[in-house]
Amino acid sequence: MRDALITDLSALGHRVVASVDPRFPLRSAPAGATQRPPLPVSRLLDDVDAVWLIAPETDRCHERLAAVIERRGLRLLGSSSAAIRLASDKARLPALLQRSGVPHPSTRRLGSAADAEAVGFPVVVKPVRGAGCAGVTLVGGPRGLPRRDAPQVVQAFVPGVSASVSLLVSRRHAVVLAVNRQRLSAGPRFAYRGGSTPFDHPLAARAGSHSRAACRAIPGLRGYVGVDVVLGAGEAWVIEINPRLTTSYLGLRASLDRNLAALALDACSGRLPRRPVPRCRARFDSSGRVRR
Repeated sequence: MRDALITDLSALGHRVVASVDPRFPLRSAPAGATQRPPLPVSRLLDDVDAVWLIAPETDRCHERLAAVIERRGLRLLGSSSAAIRLASDKARLPALLQRSGVPHPSTRRLGSAADAEAVGFPVVVKPVRGAGCAGVTLVGGPRGLPRRDAPQVVQAFVPGVSASVSLLVSRRHAVVLAVNRQRLSAGPRFAYRGGSTPFDHPLAARAGSHSRAACRAIPGLRGYVGVDVVLGAGEAWVIEINPRLTTSYLGLRASLDRNLAALALDACSGRLPRRPVPRCRARFDSSGRVRR
């Protein structure tokens, strides 16, 4: 994601300064891109006018970084820290979605086995704030409940096909870029393996509609947003909102043959495009490999 985003921004003529972990250097630094080693955020922000964050919601990392940028008065090319806080709180999200009429599995904060029993086994246990599939497990009964070392929620398991919806959002309006198939590993512990786009499914249009409604429920969402869904028996269930760049970006830029960074920047400025038309199908994995 990082390398693809830097390439797309550089192609637009922007001078890009990227914080790069030495263990994961840029594969090919385009002209106009500068690599910087990990530094205190305050030093990284000294030489830039705007910031596009790629960060996990785990331990409120994404939200806290966004708040730092806002306090510095720099332009944040993405969702506000307040929107990130709302969208990434899996204990509060169900009430927000319910008020907007968005289908969402029964979810409770996990305090004891009684909470899981109230939802009804099998259940999915996940961190209140997390990213990807880290710490997400499928539990069939009380004995399988994990230790509660950090705040967790327990959610009804919805059988169906895992998918995501990629959107551009501006001022509570949203345009669907694509519905994407997700590949998740089988077993009690979930792991994200990649996916393909676009995904032709009878519930794809409904997934897009529910995802747009979910985005309207969170004020301050901007730019590129991903919504995880499950396409079940006759319904598209919204599972989570990711207020940031997601791995699907890799497949979309190959499928749509568009500069998605340019579209996302326009969305941050209040300009939403018409839904782009895919030119091919693309597969991608969690390591960043893409095949048309």
